Amino acid sequence: METQVTNGKAIASLVLGILSFIPYIGIILGIIGLVLANKGIKEVAVYGQGGLGLGIAGRVTSIIGIVLGGILWLFIILGIAIIASNPYYF
Repeated sequence: METQVTNGKAIASLVLGILSFIPYIGIILGIIGLVLANKGIKEVAVYGQGGLGLGIAGRVTSIIGIVLGGILWLFIILGIAIIASNPYYF
């Protein structure tokens, strides 16, 4: 029985997708993970490698990390705008 080689980009995309839940740097890691997931899924289909599930999981976790990071930055910007617009704050 032959062992199937797991795609390294699929593994890296899952790791980066999980790390994209870290606040403030999650968007960057999520975008890199999403790019690697798409490349890894294509390579799995072309070369018949293993790791399709890892690539899909990396894509999903990267998208969730990007969305959560975007929401975090939106709240930060709104908070700064609200504080800056209050003339009695300072």
